[in-house]
Amino acid sequence: MRRRQSMALLGAVVAIMVAAVGCKKAEQPGTTPTEPAPAFTTIKDGVLQVGSCLDYAPFESIEGGDEVGFDVDLAEEIATRLGLTVEWVRAEFDTIFTTVAAGGQFDMVAAASTITEERQEVVDFSDPYYNSRQSLAVNTTETPDIASTADIGEGHTVGVQSGTTGADWAEENLVPQGAELKTFQAAPDALRDLEAGGITAVVNDEPSTADIITDLQGVEIVEPIDTNERYGFALSKDNAELTEAVNGALAEIIADGTYATIFGKYFPGVEVPAEFQATA
Repeated sequence: MRRRQSMALLGAVVAIMVAAVGCKKAEQPGTTPTEPAPAFTTIKDGVLQVGSCLDYAPFESIEGGDEVGFDVDLAEEIATRLGLTVEWVRAEFDTIFTTVAAGGQFDMVAAASTITEERQEVVDFSDPYYNSRQSLAVNTTETPDIASTADIGEGHTVGVQSGTTGADWAEENLVPQGAELKTFQAAPDALRDLEAGGITAVVNDEPSTADIITDLQGVEIVEPIDTNERYGFALSKDNAELTEAVNGALAEIIADGTYATIFGKYFPGVEVPAEFQATA
């Protein structure tokens, strides 16, 4: 069971108001808000249900029965600041956006999700919280001659995860070069198939691939692919108040340096991007 956070009760009157309109973002002690904190509702009172694949380290995965990762820590910190407890719901990535849009199963998606125009037609995204790029990984034992995407062509099979921007990039850029795509439900499965020699290469988010291949033999990233992608938390368009509250909590987390602490935990030695550095 994940840790539970309790909303501080500021008196009987406030408690009644919260019960009437849903959850409210707690005010920081000693501050004078310029406008009321946004009221919002969640599927379960006092709980933020978060959908995720939970198989995409270092962003989200399961270790020792607990959810861990960069997205996990950020989502739980956001929930804490909103007076909520997180309940994780496992979901497939290729249906995760339509599921959160429909409501009923979870309130928010935390799954290293790139903000795209196509996805924004289905869901609302929070403000960005991570800058990412794709990468090309190969089995250097099997194909030592492949050093970049320019070397991919006829007779090559490239693994991608279903529903991802990496799959879209490979479709647009590598298929015209003659490559065939093989789709996997999870990125680790694609990279294990690459290790076994079943495919030629994998296109996937660089930080996730770098983490996964530490346990694989002969698999290396041979080229980063800068696609100017930024991750955001996805929420239902029918709950704009929750999106606003999440953005407020995320801004606080960045400003007071909590973001930098979490970032350093999962990406040691990497400089925090300027837009995510503390300002408080």
